[in-house]
Amino acid sequence: MASQIGRRKFLATLGGAAAAWPLAARAQQSGRVPRIGVLMALAEGDPELKPWLAGFKERIEALGWTDGRNVHIDYRFAPAASAEKAQAFAKELLALRPDVIFAQSTPVVAALRAETRTIPIVFVLVSDPIGSGFIASFARPGGNLTGMGYMEAGMAGKWIAMLKEIAPRVTRAAFLFNPKTTSYGNYLDAARNMGNTVGIELVASPVENTAGIQRVIDGFAQSPNGSLVVPPDTTTTINRDLIITQAARHQLPAVYSGRFWITAGGLMSYGADRVDLYRQAAFYVDRILRGANPADLPVQTPTKFETIINAKTAKALGLTVPPGLLVAADELIE
Repeated sequence: MASQIGRRKFLATLGGAAAAWPLAARAQQSGRVPRIGVLMALAEGDPELKPWLAGFKERIEALGWTDGRNVHIDYRFAPAASAEKAQAFAKELLALRPDVIFAQSTPVVAALRAETRTIPIVFVLVSDPIGSGFIASFARPGGNLTGMGYMEAGMAGKWIAMLKEIAPRVTRAAFLFNPKTTSYGNYLDAARNMGNTVGIELVASPVENTAGIQRVIDGFAQSPNGSLVVPPDTTTTINRDLIITQAARHQLPAVYSGRFWITAGGLMSYGADRVDLYRQAAFYVDRILRGANPADLPVQTPTKFETIINAKTAKALGLTVPPGLLVAADELIE
């Protein structure tokens, strides 16, 4: 992971290093106001999406772009784990002829990529952009997509270690994911490797909808010493209230990938700071609007991570937060 100094130097050189991208530069050449399309995988009113988008807006304005004055920003929200609905929103947004699109999540980016190989796309919260076929490499994406990578597979090992630390009795963990909306293989392999080390058996638990989530957790909870691992995934994110409620009902310690799970009542999380990712994505949008070629803008990995623990939830589960986790926590929700 690059140092903060190295990162600043890298970002400072992007504008001069990238070749001109003719489609993105067309607005400047024609004199018309450029247009940014934004396609999110959560509902417009989602309380967790608001601060993420606020971070994007603040950074894009700081870079000189004001919506309604020198740029148009069109927002669309596709809060269902449905490929058909994501595709419909992608078509709708592309019909507006944006100069660049800012997109969240693997399913949304896949829908956009199916519709265009020319309009630049800046992505965020995509777990495996190479495995998903979006880019050729992190250093040289090679097409019309670039942005912010989300998680490294090794983080799944961190989740397992946290579970064992806070709940030593745990010997089983259901790994919840939707194979249609997330690249889960690398996460599951890393989780199993750590599980073998600390004595936790990982159980792959694919889910596709609300009914599936409830059925899987209910069934898994029939045996003792269980827990949940919830990697980043559109389907589980949309159904986070159900998952948190089920974990509490069955007394299952659970670890998640983001702070918003814990503010909603989940036990603990470790993951990238999403507000920071959205701010960095705004920088990429700015570069492209000024003529940079997304093929030459290296995909960045997160540099800011946070550990969040809900002490109230731990108490309800009969768990004591150990000193090591207390020290590591960036925030302890009482």
